[in-house]
Amino acid sequence: MAGLSSSELLRYSRHLLIPGVGQEGQLRLKNASVLLIGTGGLGCPAALYLAAAGVGRIGLIDPDTVDVSNLQRQILHGESWVGKSKLESAQDRLREINPLIQLDLHAVRFTPDNAMEIAKSYDLIVDGSDNFPTRFLSNDTAFFLKKPLVYGAIHRFEGQAAVFAPHLGGPCYRCLLPNLPPPGAVPSCNEAGVLGVLPGIIGSLQAMEAIKILLGVGKIPLGKLTVYDALNTSFRPITLRRDPSCRLCGDHPDVTTVSNPETLAPAYCEIFPEDMQTITTTELRERLANDFQGILLDVREPDEYAIANIEGSRLIPLGTLPDQLDTIPRDKEILIHCKAGGRSAKAVALLTENGFTDVKNVTGGIDAWLAEN
Repeated sequence: MAGLSSSELLRYSRHLLIPGVGQEGQLRLKNASVLLIGTGGLGCPAALYLAAAGVGRIGLIDPDTVDVSNLQRQILHGESWVGKSKLESAQDRLREINPLIQLDLHAVRFTPDNAMEIAKSYDLIVDGSDNFPTRFLSNDTAFFLKKPLVYGAIHRFEGQAAVFAPHLGGPCYRCLLPNLPPPGAVPSCNEAGVLGVLPGIIGSLQAMEAIKILLGVGKIPLGKLTVYDALNTSFRPITLRRDPSCRLCGDHPDVTTVSNPETLAPAYCEIFPEDMQTITTTELRERLANDFQGILLDVREPDEYAIANIEGSRLIPLGTLPDQLDTIPRDKEILIHCKAGGRSAKAVALLTENGFTDVKNVTGGIDAWLAEN
């Protein structure tokens, strides 16, 4: 094992003073490797602190480009990187933080086809993803490779973090969430929003747990989900136990590969019932330009509507829609949109269940509408 150079001794001098870390612990970090899925809200602070701590090799997975809406919370990226690769932006910033580490860039989506091959050479996985299929995939990959998974999730003012490692005696993510939630049941950050500071807190917790595992210090929170409530400034532990009936780590598992119904699910915001009628924003634009006589329903919140709206649309937030069904004509075509398609899909289902017969979901929502301009 190579020792620390003089520049490393200086850079990590505050680490070297800590009992339980010292030069031996810093060498462990130097020779360790972490795979980080996503360089978004959670991945940005996690990557910054892992790099600053001197984790010797960090793999980053992200195929996306920087969008201006990312900058409110994704602190690796800046204005000059809008429209460019998130991985290149992350690399540029992390090189400034610590030029002594190795960065592996994987500009691909993390899929069942590549997950095992990408993850096999890393010591642990940090999941900074924002959708359920990828969370199931990171969990299953970590399980089959017998690597710890550091999990995090955020929603508006609340976040959660945990370490899943059945090979160390703890539960897996499927013990917490056995199945994919129904489509639209849990809105994404695109739909529900998130306070920008929150992913910084949860991502930092993920980095802390990863570093503890790599150093071999402290207690790994196996079987504990830490929930942070920002509005009440509280951390609440929830005990998790291995589920004997878990389909992955239970006594009689039936998930035997990373390719399974949960990990192969399409992009979560696009999961709609097969018989749901839809219309594209291009088609919507044509209809509106040709004397559309139906109802264009916007089911977002008033503050979203104030930022951007489609002329002629009627605002009824999804939460109030059940109480306003009597105000909607049943003899007209109804086209429903939201931000990206999730809430409007729920609205279409609600109206259909209540006897409306000519209802369509505007795929992509106002995001797609604005992108066309």
